Amino acid sequence: MNGGSTSGRNRSTNVIDPDQLIDADKRSLRALLASGHPIDADALAGWQYRGTSLGMPGFVDRLAWKTFVKAFHRDPGAALVRGWNVRIRQTGLLGPIEPLRRDGGPFVFGFFRVERPGGYVVPDGADRGLILDYNQSGNPPLDPINRLRDPLVALEPGNSDVLLGWSYLDLGIVRVPTPSYFLLERWAPVGEPAVPRTR
Repeated sequence: MNGGSTSGRNRSTNVIDPDQLIDADKRSLRALLASGHPIDADALAGWQYRGTSLGMPGFVDRLAWKTFVKAFHRDPGAALVRGWNVRIRQTGLLGPIEPLRRDGGPFVFGFFRVERPGGYVVPDGADRGLILDYNQSGNPPLDPINRLRDPLVALEPGNSDVLLGWSYLDLGIVRVPTPSYFLLERWAPVGEPAVPRTR
């Protein structure tokens, strides 16, 4: 994975200021998700995004993490874009991005496929963009993350620099919403693609 710039948040000309989302309540975030815009998966491929957890109580962020990285990649000849998460040192919302290390490389986890929502039964208002599907993506077979689905939308039409996502659990006969939203901001190109350890 390529480091790229580790300076503060990349600013864009977005109408919606990402800083305004940090303290937004869940109702506002859900409304933004429901009014979001489609994303071309090809526009994500080859890029890492700085991620910021939204909508969670402060103590949850402190116990888990507030910031992370999501990377998107298309393997040669592959029909779908895939991706993974990277754990990073918690240096603050505008701090440098420093991936944690494991087994000699970045600490990667939570592999997913990037899908269109048409083949999914999704909660109301979560079908406007893409779906990050963690099932059958190389995660350990019994890992609960395989039940996770992340609807993802652009906040501006045609602009994939700043994205809003949300997480729900697909339990087969029922979809269980979570309070977890996240902001993604384009950060740096992907260097070496990550491969699930179970492959």
